[in-house]
Amino acid sequence: QVQLVESGGGSVQAGGSLRLSCVASRFSTYGFEHWCLGWFRQAPGKEREGVATLDTDGSLSYADSVKGRFAISKDNAKDTVYLQMNSLKPEDTAVYYCAAVLSRAVARCDVDVGMHDWGKGALVIVSS
Repeated sequence: QVQLVESGGGSVQAGGSLRLSCVASRFSTYGFEHWCLGWFRQAPGKEREGVATLDTDGSLSYADSVKGRFAISKDNAKDTVYLQMNSLKPEDTAVYYCAAVLSRAVARCDVDVGMHDWGKGALVIVSS
C-alpha cells in the first residue's frame, strides 16, 4: 500500500502545457521503485480512463488520445511521478488521478491495468 498526493492541476488555454506531480509516501513494504505507476482521468459524465503508465523497467504505455502530447516520467530519488501535458485540448479537461500497483502483482503495467492505490485527484481545465 502507498499514499499518493497529486499537485499541479489548474486552468490553461488550449494549446498550453501543464505538469502534474504525484508524490508517493507511506510505503507498506516495497519502495517506490517496485511500483507500476500511472495517471488516469475522469471527465464530467464519463468513465475514468487510463492516460499513461510507467513500469519498473521503464516501459511506457499511453492512451491513443494523448500519444505525442503527454509524457510520463518519474524521479526515484524524490518518490515522484510526473505527467507533462503539452498541446492541451478542451477534451483533456478532467480530474487527473495518480495511481499505483505493485509491478509484480500484475501481468502488464499499461493503461488498462487495475490499480491498487489512488490519489485524490487534480483538476485540469482546458479552455478553448
